[in-house]
Amino acid sequence: MTSFSFQRFFVYFKKENKQILRDPSTILIAFILPLLMIFIFGYGVSFDTTKMRVGIVIEDTANEARSLVNSFVGSPYFETKIGYNYRKFEENMILGYLHAVITIPQDFSKNLQRGTPLSLQVILDGSHPTVAKFIHSYTRGVIANWAIARSIEYKEPSLLLVNPEPRFWFNSKLRSRDVIMPGSLAIIISLIGTLLTAIVVAREWERGTMEDIMVTPIQPSEMLLGKLVPYFFLGLGSMALCVLVAIILFHVPFRGSFFVLFLSTSAFLLPSLAQGLLISSTTRDQFVACQVSIMLGFLPGLLLSDVVFDISSMPWLIQVIAYAFPHRYFVINLENGFLVSGTSWNLILPNIFFMLLIAFFLLGLTRYKMRKKLD
Repeated sequence: MTSFSFQRFFVYFKKENKQILRDPSTILIAFILPLLMIFIFGYGVSFDTTKMRVGIVIEDTANEARSLVNSFVGSPYFETKIGYNYRKFEENMILGYLHAVITIPQDFSKNLQRGTPLSLQVILDGSHPTVAKFIHSYTRGVIANWAIARSIEYKEPSLLLVNPEPRFWFNSKLRSRDVIMPGSLAIIISLIGTLLTAIVVAREWERGTMEDIMVTPIQPSEMLLGKLVPYFFLGLGSMALCVLVAIILFHVPFRGSFFVLFLSTSAFLLPSLAQGLLISSTTRDQFVACQVSIMLGFLPGLLLSDVVFDISSMPWLIQVIAYAFPHRYFVINLENGFLVSGTSWNLILPNIFFMLLIAFFLLGLTRYKMRKKLD
């Protein structure tokens, strides 16, 4: 068997670079598609809930009740509508115009003056459970702030016996964009890396050029490396572009090391590119290769990377499957770089190791599928 030849490799590597420059679809996938996706993730996806539509029914028109209503109106989280008829607000909730209805009861001010325990009726739209939880939490916060302000104004004991003062680590502003963006980078790079190589070998088979390559002295390992290296650097460029957009345009803080980011991205690109080559060499059809690469590149990154859905709350079998995909490890390193410090080697190095392990496995399968035969 002929040994590996660097001369043949560099000739094939040069050929792949020329093909990349001549093919506008490759540039589109490498740079335009990630920009489009990062804008969608940055502007279109948000876990922050503001301007929640709430109706307030006033049954008590005394000053104490109105001061509480003013606290809800002045909150930046609520878009309030004031009324005196509960039935009208009930219809708006059924039509989806309101997320909740808060009722100030008739005896609110009297019970407040007597020191009797107070209660407000808060009706929440359970068809949007996340929003309902936010409204419930923010309602408690508004009432707590109102009670503290009233106790200061009237110089009387606060209605709250304990006033917790929370401190938030890693994301002090609680911006969901700062959490979504690192995870979205993993999803974008996974999809881009898989797509870049998924159409390469499939296109060769469709155009009939693979038969011409088969009769040349080039070895499968040289062909595999010649296709992998150009798209590896292309993927690094795509990642650099996305990171710059995240930091400069979306103001996502980066607290880690760019060197660590480079190592993690390189380790993640290898299994992504190998997966694309394996798909294209197996299907030999560009359309099918693109469809499969979207399923294997996008869906595991969205569902099994702990970006959107909590893996620990999934069944144990799904948790085991999640660790078979490199997205899980890459997201941990990205979050460590963007949200924490980025220099926790005890956390970073094992993740890089497992990503490389998956890459070697996929590259081995791809090397086996790229044997020089036409069937």
